[in-house]
Order: sequence, then C-alpha cells, then structure tokens
Amino acid sequence: MKAALCKSLDGPEAVVVEEIADPVAGPGEAVVRVRAAALNFFDTLITRGKYQTKPELPFSPSGEVAGVVESFGAGVTGLKVGDRVAAAVGYGGAREKVVVPAASLIPIPDGVSDEVASGVSVTFGTAIHGLKDRGHVEPGETVAVLGASGGAGQAAVEIAKLLGARVIAAASGDKRDICMAAGADEFVDYDTADLKETLKSLTGGRGVDVVYDCVGGKYAEPAVRALAWEGRFLVVGFAAGDIPKIPLNLLMLKGAEAVGVFWGEAVRRHPERHRANMIEVLRWVAEGKLAPRIHGTFPLAEIRDAIGVLDRREATGKVVITL
Repeated sequence: MKAALCKSLDGPEAVVVEEIADPVAGPGEAVVRVRAAALNFFDTLITRGKYQTKPELPFSPSGEVAGVVESFGAGVTGLKVGDRVAAAVGYGGAREKVVVPAASLIPIPDGVSDEVASGVSVTFGTAIHGLKDRGHVEPGETVAVLGASGGAGQAAVEIAKLLGARVIAAASGDKRDICMAAGADEFVDYDTADLKETLKSLTGGRGVDVVYDCVGGKYAEPAVRALAWEGRFLVVGFAAGDIPKIPLNLLMLKGAEAVGVFWGEAVRRHPERHRANMIEVLRWVAEGKLAPRIHGTFPLAEIRDAIGVLDRREATGKVVITL
C-alpha cells in the first residue's frame, strides 16, 4: 500500500510517498481502507518535531480518517466488512490502510461524505467536549469564543449555538464576516476594542457565562475579568504563542472556574464519551445543522502541497487528502 512518510524532522517538504506492507488487524482491531484523511495545523509541527506528540520515525501525518472496514481481528463485534467509519488516530492516517481499535470507530451516516466525516473529530470533537463535557453550557447562556475565526473557533461557535447559547465571537477585525457566517450573534475585534469592557457591555454588565479560549496570550486575562458570577473559563489552546498567567483572585471574586480542555487525553480516558459526542456531531451534519467547511482536497501524492497550505496559514476550512 502507499503511505506518506515523514522520515526526518525537516518539515512538510521532507514527507515522501512510498510503498509499505499492508497492516494486519490484531484482537479488537480493524483495518480501515482510508478514503479521506484530514490535516490540521499540528501536522506542520509534528513533521518538525515541535508538537507535544513525538512519534518514532518514520510516521505518517494526519490524525483523522474516514473510510470503510476492510477486515477485523478476533473479538470484534458490531462491525462488518464495508461499513463506512471515521476515526481519530492521533497521527498515521495519511496512508491507504490503517489499523484502528474497533471500539473507536464512528459510523458515518448516509448523506455525509468521506471528506467531511474525516475532518470533524479534532475541531468539532474538541468543541463539543469543551463546551458540553467541561463547560456544561446551558441554553440561554452567553459564550465568548476567542480566536473565533480559526477552524477550532468556528467549530466552537457552531456547537455553542446548537447547545442553545448566545455566542460572542472575538477575533481580529477583518475576520468579522467569517465569524458571523459561522453563526455568531455578536462580534468583537479584540485587537482594537477593550475586550473586557466590550464583553461586559454586550451582556448588560453581567458578564459572559463561558469563555472558550483557543488563543491565550494577552487576551486571556481581560476575558477572565469579563466572566459572570460562577462563569467558566475554558483553556483550549495557545495560538497566540504565550501561555498566560492569570491572577487567581479573579476566579475567587467571581466564584468562577478555570477548566482545562485536553481533548486528546479525554478521548483516551473516556472513549465511550467521545464516541457519543461524535455520533451526535455527525448526526447534526447529516441533518444539515452543521456544515463543516472544506478548504480543498489533494491526492496523497500532493500531501506536501496540502500541508503547505496549513503551514502558510492559508486554509479557510479543512484540508483533506483523498485516496
């Protein structure tokens, strides 16, 4: 089978496509014939050895796949050859066949394409885990999403709306249209506005119930200061590069919580919860309630070009490898 292989930590340009042996499913595992493998910004980092996950060389990029079950090992029930499935694999997805624990496979509903199904686990999976499992968002609450124009932020805007929240999107000024198209009710340009005062003003002085922070850096503290009583500050990522230091007295004075959202570890520890979340996300897609955006599709042979789109921060939706 063909596989995209990172054989040295020299970035996307060092990824090559080669023939390797077909995998064999062990007990509790399934071999999935990959039809689509989604890429994320972390693929630009993992190919340079700069990501928190550091697989042994050689490895394949792509942490999300969709395809069909080709075979499975002993002890697997509830699957049959030909079933359409999606899975989060961490890395290793950019190859024609992958071995996946059968329990982690998510059925793809009719009407949902392989390309779309391959690209929902990381962004929408993180959003539903953060907002539902960790943030306990309730209908009628107000959620502020920092970094709302990026892939993770847009997913959070959409999931928060489906959970019944009012959503305030915060991003740089030229990203307003992107955020509003994702379903945001209000927009804040956090590079020109006073973030704390604007969030307070938009909530009549009460403050926001939940902050979903994909950015960190200088935006975190003013967002914490804009929390309502018993608000929740969800720590999702640090796209700004700097990890902020928050004065803990702010949490005490607001009876508030700072909550870590570590989706990958949560999937490992609570696979059944992740499975339920992803079934719900794909059901929303099938019903037309979610419409994940695809920036572009590339054949496996052009994976370096595909990762380059992410490396240059040109993507306006998911970048997907088709096989």
